[in-house]
Amino acid sequence: MTDKAKWYVVHTYSGYENKVKANLEKTIENRNLNELILDVQVPMEEQVEVKEGGKKKITLKKVFPGYVLIKMMMTDDSWYIVRNTRGVTGFVGPGSKPVPLTDDEVDSMGIVDKQQKIDVEVGETVKVVSGPLTDFPAVIQEINVEKCKIKALVNMFGRETPVELDFNQIDKLD
Repeated sequence: MTDKAKWYVVHTYSGYENKVKANLEKTIENRNLNELILDVQVPMEEQVEVKEGGKKKITLKKVFPGYVLIKMMMTDDSWYIVRNTRGVTGFVGPGSKPVPLTDDEVDSMGIVDKQQKIDVEVGETVKVVSGPLTDFPAVIQEINVEKCKIKALVNMFGRETPVELDFNQIDKLD
């Protein structure tokens, strides 16, 4: 149907967004569909909640509850697999015809394409720049370019702890 991957929006049962994402990722891996379905995202944003005693707590909230964003090549196979994933109620669009998001819509939603390049190697020490481990140094053990993640060891309380970090959570040390 299309020769270029585009972003599509899938409607899910409310609260099932992460389950749908996990189920789709598992199906993609099991059926080796990495060329058809390139990325699955549940956009999240940080919100600061003020608890009793004035304590601030940062929580992640879904930007679009009930929706999952998928970057895929639209073929009969990819449509069928996504449409029949448990928790998916359908593609967003008129009738059963999925409509891809425009580039402007993708930009305004803050969707970051996964194809980020990273200039680090296994064994190199990087600095964590976001998340609960901010400012900790981490020694890279494994790099997964497809998922844009690294596995690293962080020294916490005198003990090496394995962690998984996104490429955008780390910076190269000078």
